[in-house]
Amino acid sequence: MTTYYTSDLHFGHLNIIRFCDRPFPGVGAMDARLVQLWNETVTDDDTVWVLGDVALGALDESLANIGRLAGRKILVPGNHDRCWEGDRSLRKGEPEARERRRAKERERYLAAGFAEIHDRPEPVTADGYTFELSHFPFEGDSHGADRFVEYRLADRGGWVVHGHVHDTWRQRGRQINVGVDAWGGRPVSAGTIADLVAEGPRDLEPLAWA
Repeated sequence: MTTYYTSDLHFGHLNIIRFCDRPFPGVGAMDARLVQLWNETVTDDDTVWVLGDVALGALDESLANIGRLAGRKILVPGNHDRCWEGDRSLRKGEPEARERRRAKERERYLAAGFAEIHDRPEPVTADGYTFELSHFPFEGDSHGADRFVEYRLADRGGWVVHGHVHDTWRQRGRQINVGVDAWGGRPVSAGTIADLVAEGPRDLEPLAWA
């Protein structure tokens, strides 16, 4: 049983192909390859933490890909997930109405195949090394100035495993980006994360798509 981390699959999102120079002619080919690379890497006995931005486009269609992925899947929502705590649609109306809408969206993602959803998970440890999980890095963005700063973890000198920045970096200092655009489309094992932490802060460029 292995634990993996990944982020920013963007199932069903046509524009991500152009934004991140993904090597696919269209959404269908991209989604199929993401599923293939995942299932080549992960078994049904494994657990995968998905650190946000799962699916866009026609959401019911793109979320259906979750059920095609091996392993036990846990979601930490990102800014493109409808169940994210900061989603614009969940900030309108009375508190009770907002909570009902959010509960409905969470059920939608659970029904698609996620076993759990954690907005702010506790720090985790792999091979004796501890790190935090978040969709966002401590600092840095894929669009210039940092966005959503109120939802980011405070940098207290530890490590964060995150997504959000796509192909901007694979590692920057104590920030490890597990987005598919940095790791050739594949989830990253906890052992690999532990090895990177053991090597210490440094900067690493994204890997090419498999």
